[in-house]
Amino acid sequence: MSKIKVAINGFGRIGRLTFKALL
Repeated sequence: MSKIKVAINGFGRIGRLTFKALL
């Protein structure tokens, strides 16, 4: 499932913040 990794890379900092918010 590389799509997930690509999405995270595309999001960048926003993706990381969203991930932390979800966790």
